[in-house]
Amino acid sequence: MISKLKAGIFIGGIVLCGFVDAGSSSQDAFDVDNIAESLEVPSDDLLHEKCEEESGIIIPDNIKKDVPPEMQYHVFLQLILGLVKGEYVKELSDPQITEKTISGLLASLDPHSSYLNEKNFRALRNHSDGEFGGLGIEIIMDEGFIRIMSPIDDTPAYKAGLKSGDLIIYIDGECVNGLSAEEALEKLRGKPGTCVKLKIKRGDKPPFDVEITRAIIKIQSVKTEILDNIAYVRISTFDKNTSKSLKQFIKENRSKKLRGMVLDLRNNPGGLLDESVAVANMFLKGGKIVATRGRTQENTRCFRADNVDITDGLPLVVLINNGTASAPEIVAGALRDNKRAIIVGTRSFGKGSVQKIIPLSEKTAIRLTVAKHYTPSGECIQANGIKPDIEADYALVKKLNHAFVVREEFFVNALDADKHAKNKKFSDEENRKALDALSKQDKKDKQEIDEDDEISYRSLSLKERVVKDYQLGKAFDVVKIMEKLRHEN
Repeated sequence: MISKLKAGIFIGGIVLCGFVDAGSSSQDAFDVDNIAESLEVPSDDLLHEKCEEESGIIIPDNIKKDVPPEMQYHVFLQLILGLVKGEYVKELSDPQITEKTISGLLASLDPHSSYLNEKNFRALRNHSDGEFGGLGIEIIMDEGFIRIMSPIDDTPAYKAGLKSGDLIIYIDGECVNGLSAEEALEKLRGKPGTCVKLKIKRGDKPPFDVEITRAIIKIQSVKTEILDNIAYVRISTFDKNTSKSLKQFIKENRSKKLRGMVLDLRNNPGGLLDESVAVANMFLKGGKIVATRGRTQENTRCFRADNVDITDGLPLVVLINNGTASAPEIVAGALRDNKRAIIVGTRSFGKGSVQKIIPLSEKTAIRLTVAKHYTPSGECIQANGIKPDIEADYALVKKLNHAFVVREEFFVNALDADKHAKNKKFSDEENRKALDALSKQDKKDKQEIDEDDEISYRSLSLKERVVKDYQLGKAFDVVKIMEKLRHEN
């Protein structure tokens, strides 16, 4: 039965109420198999890393004495399982012990390997289709708590104001510390329409409560707008429809005289490997896209562009931040290293490992980390992330209605001051207003120091966001500069 089931490649984090399955391929938009090369020099390209952790296991003397060396650890494991079955305070069945053993082993390897029981495996398949039930956040376990990698656009979690980097420390009044990823997900899942109460820790602020209503999550992974003849493309996740939607947008607007494009990959938590490769391929004329290196030949491949830039060299800026993880890091790394785009923002998350979904039966599977991603220049994405070409950190941009000013006519004995008495009187009045406004604003800031303006930004138009979103505004400025240089050359 197992031989009939196809293992899929997964490169995202843990998705609330589902896992991203990479078994599907967007054949209408891009044929990944045609550009995936099996690397031919295993000694150079296979991953040669040994686990640096030292084992603390000491084999009992009676086992050392009576059991051959190659069997000693297997016998020792059976001894532990027998003790659990016979003496643990709660009676456990053989299936329960086996599942807990497998889950514990995989969870101890890294934050992304796990056992998928029937419910989780079914949720994975549902999520790969772009529709699933839940809150709409992608998470990773972090020192016993749940770290939000990113809320997915337009989902209940996104609308509730959850942000990349938030820690979930309580679920419905119960502390999550010590729970496995699967146990945490079980508590967060529920029927659409039901509520879950989360206690969130954000930076150095006091913990606060958020109540969110679960819903069926329908993901629109690509959103597009055009402002000042600059195309703005927001990709929130890489599902099976991403490259197809982007390709359609580019085709429909090819005849327009676009000045450039901003590809916004901020807070994109990942998705399908083949979709990230397909998106990068659309902008490249040859060159490597990404190399995947594992310990086996099967898990070691190199993806190359197929020499067709469907945008014909359109000036391109890619926006990333600390919530940009996995699949979008592949896109950003490929476009940066091939000198096809300028990367603006902050260093990305650094999730550069590959998970293979390996079915154990028709209803269960394991998700196992089998490889790492490397950019075309040979840089490992794992833990390093993608560094932008232009650093543009978060900044709050506010328009001041009143600004204190000093002009020439203000000075004592200024020349021609008498001719500009009206101007001085007007300026004096404006300065009084400015001082009053600044005083009131200072009091307001102290009263509302915890107010989060980012939440209100999410409902603004693109034109308003370009003004108030410093990173986005910077990206539009860079596109304009690139367009000017392109015409000059």
